[in-house]
Amino acid sequence: MSREPDVVSSWASTPAIRKTMLGNRSRDTAPELLVRQAVHAMGLRYRVAYRPEPALRRTADLVFTRARVAVFIDGCYWHGCPEHYIEPKRNVDYWRPKIARNRARDEETTEALTERGWRVLRFWSHEDPAAVALQIRHAVIGNGLDG
Repeated sequence: MSREPDVVSSWASTPAIRKTMLGNRSRDTAPELLVRQAVHAMGLRYRVAYRPEPALRRTADLVFTRARVAVFIDGCYWHGCPEHYIEPKRNVDYWRPKIARNRARDEETTEALTERGWRVLRFWSHEDPAAVALQIRHAVIGNGLDG
């Protein structure tokens, strides 16, 4: 027997919103796939959804291990894009701190990887995939390696 989730105790204001939010992907998003396709077409090879530093519990979207380049394609809503993020009208007491924690974690991840010798590239999901791919290529080739 299926039972609807208790909306009162949930972060979602309605069952429909809960279903939509649970359907959001954490990897293999459309913007990420477009960037990966463009980078691959340039002849660069990479690891997908990979921990650049195994001891650090953070996963990058694309990782070029030899060049030590970690790429993150951040969603505008989940990471608080200054250009596109719109605060929700409901459950603000949940979402405002949630997005703030995501942004703080992004900064901590960038700092930790940089301290360990990685070049960290962060892009917003709304950026042009071809332009993003060129910047990634420059970072990887600029390190004298091809992936």
